[in-house]
Amino acid sequence: MMHTDILVIGGGPSGLSAAIAAGKSGAEVLLVEGNQYFGGQLVKQTHMFFGSEKQYAATRGFDIGKKLVEEVEVYDNVKTLHSTTALGIYEDGIVTLEQKTESEDVYLKVRAKTIIIGTGALERSLPFTNNDLPGIYGAGAVQTLMNEYLVKPGKRVLMVGAGNIGLIISYQLLQAGVEVAGIIDASSEIGGYLVHASKIRRSGVPIFTGYTIVKAEGKDHLEKATIAQVDRHWKPIPGTEKEFKVDVLCISVGLTPSSALFWQVGCEMEYVRDLGGYVPKRNQYLQTTLKNIYVAGDSAGIEEASSAMVEGSIAGLSASHNLGFIYEDYQRDIQELLQELEGLRGGEKGEHIRNGYNMVGF
Repeated sequence: MMHTDILVIGGGPSGLSAAIAAGKSGAEVLLVEGNQYFGGQLVKQTHMFFGSEKQYAATRGFDIGKKLVEEVEVYDNVKTLHSTTALGIYEDGIVTLEQKTESEDVYLKVRAKTIIIGTGALERSLPFTNNDLPGIYGAGAVQTLMNEYLVKPGKRVLMVGAGNIGLIISYQLLQAGVEVAGIIDASSEIGGYLVHASKIRRSGVPIFTGYTIVKAEGKDHLEKATIAQVDRHWKPIPGTEKEFKVDVLCISVGLTPSSALFWQVGCEMEYVRDLGGYVPKRNQYLQTTLKNIYVAGDSAGIEEASSAMVEGSIAGLSASHNLGFIYEDYQRDIQELLQELEGLRGGEKGEHIRNGYNMVGF
């Protein structure tokens, strides 16, 4: 049995930031991550971030991950476990962990006074004919192949999804020497930032809005993909089909919050489309309806990594403060973080996020 003041589940941008903030406050922290490396999605992100200096503007995602890990290592009161998955949180406050080692799987128990859950999100997929052919990937898999293992997924790609992730990965594919036949999106408008879309178009890649994938074809791997326009009910319109000879389909149609632990422990949940699915209700300090459970990052609602880092810091400071770990500049720091988060959600692009959070606040 391990004991700690704060257990942080998830070593992505929100979890790392929460551990740093709680460590700064003086609390004993245990940070666990299911993968071999800390950093979450940052590990595979080679593009530079927007925003201010506080949000690591002009720094590449994987470098941000390294910086956060280095900050965690500063604090002796923050312990870390990688390759360790939280299996469940139980009524007596004990969390069961599974740690994978080279020789065996080790099962651990942790009793924590407070738990911060930053488990991120899961990729969505699409139902269409032959969607299980080899050569059909989720966006995360393509990023992992290219940016972690330096492996091209194929020679010619059709991207499904014109959000920021789809646009950024399309550009990374082009940089890697992979031909991008086109980008499609069922929405009538491009969902990602226009600066990304403009860069793609200047490279000669067409973007088809109002189209969806209908079927994939091939004998033992993907050889051809068919798309079609959609009507106002998102149904394919007969006679509008277009065919693409491709060996890769990359599905980038959004994320849904990873919410299993919140359901299991009994947090009050709410389905909020603007936040990507079911999320726990929480106050402005990221405390859920269970006073010892906090949420941060994409498991709170799908946003950019910059917001996840700020949320993690708010959750870490708030959780440690409620446990009695108080330092002189707490009020100043927490207010600055809340203002920073408000700024990140400003403008027209952030309207759906603001609407979503209005539904889950208490």
